[in-house]
Amino acid sequence: MSNTIVVGCDIGGSHISTALVNLETKSLLEETFERHTVNSHDTVPAIITAWAACIKASLEKGGFDQLPVGIAIPGPFDYEKGISLMKGQNKYEALYEINVRDLLAEELAMDPSAIKFINDAASFLQGEMFAGAGTAFKRAVGLTLGTGLGSALFLNGHAEDGDLWCAPFREGIAEDYLAGRWLKDTYCLRSGQHVESVKALCELVPADQVANDVFREFGETLGVFVTDYLLSKSPEGLVLGGNISKAHRLFLEHTHRLLASKGYSLPIEIAALGEMAAIYGAAGELK
Repeated sequence: MSNTIVVGCDIGGSHISTALVNLETKSLLEETFERHTVNSHDTVPAIITAWAACIKASLEKGGFDQLPVGIAIPGPFDYEKGISLMKGQNKYEALYEINVRDLLAEELAMDPSAIKFINDAASFLQGEMFAGAGTAFKRAVGLTLGTGLGSALFLNGHAEDGDLWCAPFREGIAEDYLAGRWLKDTYCLRSGQHVESVKALCELVPADQVANDVFREFGETLGVFVTDYLLSKSPEGLVLGGNISKAHRLFLEHTHRLLASKGYSLPIEIAALGEMAAIYGAAGELK
């Protein structure tokens, strides 16, 4: 086995993406990238076989038979033991209390100890800290802004799920105010006009003052959340990912302004690796 080249995997509710990653150069071997659909409601053998097939395809493209494998996967999951604890999540129910590491190792004909798992929310930040926007920081927090709110903490050389989406905030929880639904619903409420997506809302700026105001308030809300929940972690910086972060020019200056008004200054970087961050993060588990 190689000590430099490893397999990074990102497992979602309906897909698996894999690629070989060079840990020394912190680069993804793009020609080895594979993405396969997976039926998460299938049987245990079918799911394991589907995952293994994608891993094998990346290995074959890279000219390897075996390599250490790092896997980003949703929780609940015992990441140390490799046992799935997903139940009532509408995905991978068949794997509940199954040792995924052992079954996958058997399918790949490799030693189970060469397979490591990381939480999928944490893998985004782990990847950015390893090879992306967070490389200048030793301690950082990460937020993914999209259809939901994801959070991760990198405080002791390793990323972990921040699990702040449900943190008490204003009249509800953080995700009520820091996700795409709030942007669309608030614009509709104030303008009387429906928008299909956050992307469509972005296109209304700068001609639409209501759209401008909604993004300004979103940025200020982000600043309040950072003040309330993240600054206490003493991070050197914040890494923002998710689709909404692509519109950072519409709201981030308001976040900085809100923080400054409270006497705080925090470097905020926009994620650089996109959907590859989880693959980099999973691979980084094998350093």
